[in-house]
Amino acid sequence: MSRLSVSLHGLLLLLLAGCDLSAINSPYPEAQSDISVSYSSFMLRPKHLDPARSYSANESLITAQIYEPPLQYHYLKRPYTLEPLTAAMMPQVELLDKQGKPLPAALQTSENVAFSRYTITIRPGIAYQPHPAFAQDKNGRWLYHELNEQTSSHIKTIMDFPQQSTRELKAADYVYQIKRLAHPEVHSPILGLMSEHIVGLGDFAVMLGKMQLQEQAIDLRNLQISGVKLLDDYRYQITVYGQYPQLKYWLAMPFFAPIPWEADAFYQQSVLIDKNITLDWYPVGTGAYYMTENDPNRRMVMLKNPNYHGEVYPVEGLPGDAAAGLLDDAGKPMPFIDKIVYTLEKESTSYWGKFIQGYYDISGLTSDSFEQAIQVSSAGSFGLSDDMMKKGIDLQTAVGTTTHYIGFNMLDSVVGGYSERARKLRQAIAIAIDQEEFVSIFFNGRGIPAQGPIPPGIFGYREGKEGLDPYVYEWRDNAVRTRSIEYARNLLVEAGYPKGRDAETGQPLTLYFDISAVGPDAKSQLDWMRKQFQKLNIQLVIRSTDYNRFQDKMRRGQTQIFKVGWSADYPDPENFLFLLYGPNAKAIHNGENSANYQNPEFDSLFEQMRVMPDNAERQKIIDKMVDIVRYDAPWVWGFHPKELTLFHAWNKNIKPNLMANNTLKYHRIDPLLREQLRAKWNQPTIWPLVLLLILIALAMTPAIIIYRRKRHQHAVNT
Repeated sequence: MSRLSVSLHGLLLLLLAGCDLSAINSPYPEAQSDISVSYSSFMLRPKHLDPARSYSANESLITAQIYEPPLQYHYLKRPYTLEPLTAAMMPQVELLDKQGKPLPAALQTSENVAFSRYTITIRPGIAYQPHPAFAQDKNGRWLYHELNEQTSSHIKTIMDFPQQSTRELKAADYVYQIKRLAHPEVHSPILGLMSEHIVGLGDFAVMLGKMQLQEQAIDLRNLQISGVKLLDDYRYQITVYGQYPQLKYWLAMPFFAPIPWEADAFYQQSVLIDKNITLDWYPVGTGAYYMTENDPNRRMVMLKNPNYHGEVYPVEGLPGDAAAGLLDDAGKPMPFIDKIVYTLEKESTSYWGKFIQGYYDISGLTSDSFEQAIQVSSAGSFGLSDDMMKKGIDLQTAVGTTTHYIGFNMLDSVVGGYSERARKLRQAIAIAIDQEEFVSIFFNGRGIPAQGPIPPGIFGYREGKEGLDPYVYEWRDNAVRTRSIEYARNLLVEAGYPKGRDAETGQPLTLYFDISAVGPDAKSQLDWMRKQFQKLNIQLVIRSTDYNRFQDKMRRGQTQIFKVGWSADYPDPENFLFLLYGPNAKAIHNGENSANYQNPEFDSLFEQMRVMPDNAERQKIIDKMVDIVRYDAPWVWGFHPKELTLFHAWNKNIKPNLMANNTLKYHRIDPLLREQLRAKWNQPTIWPLVLLLILIALAMTPAIIIYRRKRHQHAVNT
């Protein structure tokens, strides 16, 4: 055999041997199978990671892992239960009179309570993540608080600082963050709401605004809010007007997480702002993880916080949790995952394909992937397809603490008001709009028709027969069924619109539906909506606008019928019933009552209910409130969406928690199992490569033969 042919054979063997065939299609060339890494994605980079500004769901997936407010939701318990996080105990609450003195128990009525004072005690020994804002030299001078163009020329990201340090969490950091809510440059979305509750916060914001106009330096450490007091290194107090028991839920949100003044000062340097090294880009906290990479065009990375304070996995849950393996790690220190990687994915189909290959750990469902993943039984229950079960994929379902509803503007001369004519018109429309059909067509059955404003999982929600809206639904065949369209048409006659025409003028009834419509399903959904009104011979005119115009029309009360939704900020019925509270009417008081609904009896009951603990008396008042709004029908209740999530078999400790966002610290990954399954599912098809090499070799064979003949002839001639 000639040297050339030997070389070709060698090249073939070398190419085959040199290929890591198991990793040909892996998106993680640097992946390590011996460490625990969570892989997910993002479509749009979070806009705000500053806890005083961040309020979006995609942002909370980051902020909740890094920042630690004093309270959190228990991971396993249902109903959702608050517990201390950095706090040593639940806040101590004192009810005060107008002079700020504690009220005796016998006098603690809503009329006597002028203020409520919350005392929060922080556990000692909690440290912040490593961060350059804390770095000092041996003389205690800050290393990076006075940067200039020259000293920061080599800095591109937060990880480029050669020295990083930490310090202990103090109560003053929580007080500092509350002050930041009022800072005019922060633009916190909850300032207005919190100013209504926290004593002195509104006045503090006005003072800061004046200081800014006068170009005075603002050092929040030297300024005080009358209702926020620092007691010592580990205790602080918040005083609210009257009774506001919902404050405890806000104390579980990043808005009330600590911000050290050193980090705030560090990030205000213009040379860092020019490099996008800001609190909106690189958070600093005491949580289980800290951000090391934030590239909006590629990926975001978080690592386990080496200074984490050793929180352990819950030791108790609900019946069935132990059998489901959710208590296997009880008492073990968290977090279990070493690294979290979010990769940019612009298309949901790309994400789904990589999930099926095992390159993403968890996946939600879109309309495109639903039929491939889910089987729906005749009873409407969801199950995994055979392909998913063969891969060992698990399905978790939960009804969201969200409501999508259609509202009537109660200020409108046709559909609004509290007359029998308007009320029966609204009830007829509510019956005609088939929520079951809407959910089936546009959400693949992922939702349940609502019977009122409160979703499942929230105190006050009633299930089954006792929970149905009797004006729109009835109990038939041992289930909740929508009343017949004939029943709705009779209501329309009673309202003065027989066959969809005004009984007095004979003119057809034309109604206007305002919506901010986006997405591929928008046209088909609006066509479907027209058909629902056509059942009553009502002509529906769609007025679709962009989001800003739609919101402006809502604020001005210029809509007639509209579609919106609401997701719980916290698991309390107040957070849904306030959407119908008269003083919150959007067009009158610029509140969140988009329907501009006003009922004095409902409002009076709301004011009682909002300050009560969850007990039988509160449930009784909620039942009465729900009965009132069912009768008045300011909303077509719509539906509550179901959330379906798929998990690969290597994910452990997975239990949907719709209120908590800091759940990654509870999750555990089996990286070896993931590596084995990825290799199994991604066996490379190498025969085209082998065939190509053979064809190359065959193509070169004539050249080899000619070359050998010439060499032989040359040898004979010599």
